[in-house]
Amino acid sequence: MLLQTDRRIWEDHAVTSTDDTTRQTLVRRGFALEYATLGWNVIGIVVLAVAAISARFVALAGFGLDSLIEIGASTVVIWELSGTGENRQRRALKLIGVGFALLAVYLLVQSTWVLASEFRPHHSPLGIGWTAVTAAVMFALAAGKARTGTALDNPVLKTEGRVTLIDGLLAVAVLLGLLLNTLAGLWWADPAAGYVLVYYALREVKEIFFDDH
Repeated sequence: MLLQTDRRIWEDHAVTSTDDTTRQTLVRRGFALEYATLGWNVIGIVVLAVAAISARFVALAGFGLDSLIEIGASTVVIWELSGTGENRQRRALKLIGVGFALLAVYLLVQSTWVLASEFRPHHSPLGIGWTAVTAAVMFALAAGKARTGTALDNPVLKTEGRVTLIDGLLAVAVLLGLLLNTLAGLWWADPAAGYVLVYYALREVKEIFFDDH
């Protein structure tokens, strides 16, 4: 009887140790994904600033702001992963929601201004190259965050993964605007895509602040 009890205790301890090891591995993966996002966006701000100034392309400047928001969101997740507790998760989610709201407001104002002023930017090979690569990188990072956040049952990491996904969608929108402006002179394509992204950003704000998690 004692042997069976000892064996059961040992098995329970082994399962707990395995779960702890798996969780630690997932947390490290979450940190790695967020640091990769931070590094890419820090470099991106410099590249986008150069491209926006040289091409006078308003959408590139807006994408630079989106990179700043993504840096803030990644910082929030790193802070949240460093601690535990539901209160910290709620605060982190609200901070990400504020980032979504700022992004939606900026895109709405920027797209409306571009349409109203009929602003016609220059061509930007640098912008085209950077946004194309950024879209692929952001989609890969977003998929990794979604999987890791689901495995950890961490709503903050999953929500920030959607920020990264929107970052990738915005990169595609800016890329399409750049290409259509370069190839067909359709300067209005980018602000039109901006309105679509406003909808997605506002949907995330609604989910974070008004829906149950």
